[in-house]
Amino acid sequence: MTKLSEMKAAAITSMAQALERELELQKSNRLSLDLTRGKPAVEQLDLSAPMDSIINGDYRASDGTDTRNYGQLRGIPEARRLGAELMEVAADDIICWGNSSLALMYLTAELAIERGLWGDSRAWKNTPDAKVLTPVPGYDRHFTLSDRLGLEMINIDLNNEGPDLGQIEAAVKNDPSVKAIWCVPKFSNPTGCSYSDATVEALAQLPKLAAADDFVVLWDNAYAVHDFQFPRAPLRNLLDAARAAGTEDHMVLFASTSKITYASGGLAFVAASPGVLKEIETRIGVASVGPDKVNQLRHARFLGGRLEQHMALHAQLMRPKFDLVEKVLQDELGELDIANWTTPSGGYFVSLDTRPGLAKAVGELAGEVGLAITPPGATFPYGRDPEDRNLRIAPSFASLEDLKAAMQILVICVKLATLRDELQHRG
Repeated sequence: MTKLSEMKAAAITSMAQALERELELQKSNRLSLDLTRGKPAVEQLDLSAPMDSIINGDYRASDGTDTRNYGQLRGIPEARRLGAELMEVAADDIICWGNSSLALMYLTAELAIERGLWGDSRAWKNTPDAKVLTPVPGYDRHFTLSDRLGLEMINIDLNNEGPDLGQIEAAVKNDPSVKAIWCVPKFSNPTGCSYSDATVEALAQLPKLAAADDFVVLWDNAYAVHDFQFPRAPLRNLLDAARAAGTEDHMVLFASTSKITYASGGLAFVAASPGVLKEIETRIGVASVGPDKVNQLRHARFLGGRLEQHMALHAQLMRPKFDLVEKVLQDELGELDIANWTTPSGGYFVSLDTRPGLAKAVGELAGEVGLAITPPGATFPYGRDPEDRNLRIAPSFASLEDLKAAMQILVICVKLATLRDELQHRG
């Protein structure tokens, strides 16, 4: 296959016509394919089925707590130890509460706005028009949360090493209204990149550079153990780096088991310095007299000491799907040289960049034949991709057969949108 830039107009027209005919045929199949969200597949959820019977009438935690009763606002010891293994921090640095790390992120951001995280007069509400830095392309739920809380979002370019440090420094050093940065440091959503050691070290130092004395690094390590190969790839420990820098009070870390056990019935964790944890615990205590400790106990018994073994089973199910995505993209788009994509070694997403101005056109073509993809623009704040080129692919939930069909349609849509654009520009 020849590069598109080297093809003659007649050949491009012929190829476009063939692709149009193929899409018309696909419409008659009345397909219903979905690549929109990174949900665990049924086979992944089934890996945790033994957890349902693991309590077996014994509800006592390791410290003697009856997990069926009230109390233990920070979570039972073995659940916090599980969180410590997942997040690579000490169990004393962790609160295990609820089943949603996103809920803990919302609680933390709202607390920072209304009361502050430090038990003093610092609170984001004291600064008009508070802002948060958002690496892009990024996680749409961070954007929704920030928007709902009235935080203005500032885009920071994301590269293979992490967010652009020069852009970050320029944004924070003279503007006290910049209060935080969102980070997905390992297998970032959607690019799959992992932050380099140098990036983690720089982020640990960031509160020293920030004009705001209440600046916070919000560290959403959602894919900490979601590698495709084991032993896992290391990630520099942010909390250790922050302690060495004297900035630990400005770091809040999040994780969950949502894509480890059950997405609807897992455990969520928040880690921070003692003072910040105390403020978060106080806020939780207003709305709760204790978490679901029975769920904590069954998770700890099921995963304790075998977390990596369990995630290796997930990898056996996930890796073939990502290999398929890579093969289809390479076979169908590679030689044409009309798109770029990431090849992550873990996580839940692949990021695909079309030529500028074509992502929405691809989404419209896909929708016409029954393929649902994440809405173009969703990986940027306010749904506005300034170049209209990024598409997020979520391979996890579909079967291999459905994934292959979906990817074949997606590359047809990318090619057709690109060919039409090329012909238009050639006049």
